[in-house]
Amino acid sequence: MKSIKLTLGAALLSGVASTAMAADKEVHFIMCGGEVRAADQAVVDQFEADYEGVKVNLEAVPWGTCQDKSLTLAAAGDPPSIAYMGSRTLRQLAKNDLIVPAEIDPSTPYQPGVLNTVTVEGTAWGYPHAFSTKALYLNCDIIEASGQACEAPATWDAMYDLAKGVVDNTDAAGVGLAGKDFDNTMHQFLNYLYSNGGAVIDSASGENMLDSKETRETLEFYGKLVDVAQDGPTAWERDQLRDLFNDGQIAMYVSGPWGHNQHNEDINQKVVPVPAGPSGTSGSILITDSIVVFKGSGHEDLAQELAKRITSGDSQYDLDSSWGLTPILDYSKLGKEDLYYADGIWPTFTASIATGGPEPLVEDFKSLQSVFTNMVQGIILKDDTVDNLVTIAAEELDDAL
Repeated sequence: MKSIKLTLGAALLSGVASTAMAADKEVHFIMCGGEVRAADQAVVDQFEADYEGVKVNLEAVPWGTCQDKSLTLAAAGDPPSIAYMGSRTLRQLAKNDLIVPAEIDPSTPYQPGVLNTVTVEGTAWGYPHAFSTKALYLNCDIIEASGQACEAPATWDAMYDLAKGVVDNTDAAGVGLAGKDFDNTMHQFLNYLYSNGGAVIDSASGENMLDSKETRETLEFYGKLVDVAQDGPTAWERDQLRDLFNDGQIAMYVSGPWGHNQHNEDINQKVVPVPAGPSGTSGSILITDSIVVFKGSGHEDLAQELAKRITSGDSQYDLDSSWGLTPILDYSKLGKEDLYYADGIWPTFTASIATGGPEPLVEDFKSLQSVFTNMVQGIILKDDTVDNLVTIAAEELDDAL
């Protein structure tokens, strides 16, 4: 744990005197990761300089235990002031009265749809802090060896035809499919669902939207891709598909921007949008982690202010660019001229933001994962019809909400 004591007094950024609110208070901040980033430390130093009598205990906790630590402390009645959490936990935290709503400035230039990843029935419960979108990676060496041009398939039909050409003319599979009992099986499916105009949960009303024509079309296509995919998709998750891609065993698969640097240097790869389904346009799942303000610390007002600072300005830009993440803010509106996402692969990953959809927020994420795993595995294994599998999945989602 890293503790820093205040030596300078100042006023709130808003100009309101801070001493009465901040006298002799400690803000406990749990941040995931093994070390404190310099950009975050700079925010903490300035925060302490602005609030007389405040010290910030900025605790960098390893990834595998940081969220559990925050939850354990909160359940024991000794919550951290703020903490880094996966946005998927927000509905559960809010339902159990462990966090307070985020006080997000409506003028903050979030990318389109980002706030939907932290919003439950119209209320935002976290400050988005890390963001990713997905795209389709093509191994042009394999595709060209099959006698086809390595060009972006704009539609599902074109993607299937490209994959079928690979299967018919090479020893590789056309596409990598995730079907393992793991969370990114749901994520992979949602990339296609959101590229077909589909939805899971309405963020404003909380309504279950899964039982739809768009979901049925998506599941039918997922089942069709099995014929041109690697053997036994139910045994594979996304990171293992990367290994197949590197080994030249699949010609394409969906992943995030980090995939580009995880592929072998000798692969002639191309990054293109997820193809559009018959009822939609190219999209992506939008996934965020958040900074949340816990209830019960006694100084939620200070915690809100620190959360706002750590998720804005240079601190947020440093995280996005150094971690290789899809930009969570439109930094062009904040005076940034050296935009890291202006060229290369980035326009592909930013183009799908406006047409993407959020990782669904439910109380029991494991139950949500099972809803999609059961549906996807059902079509992969041909256990039931598309119509029945979607109907059952929608009923199971009702139970998870």
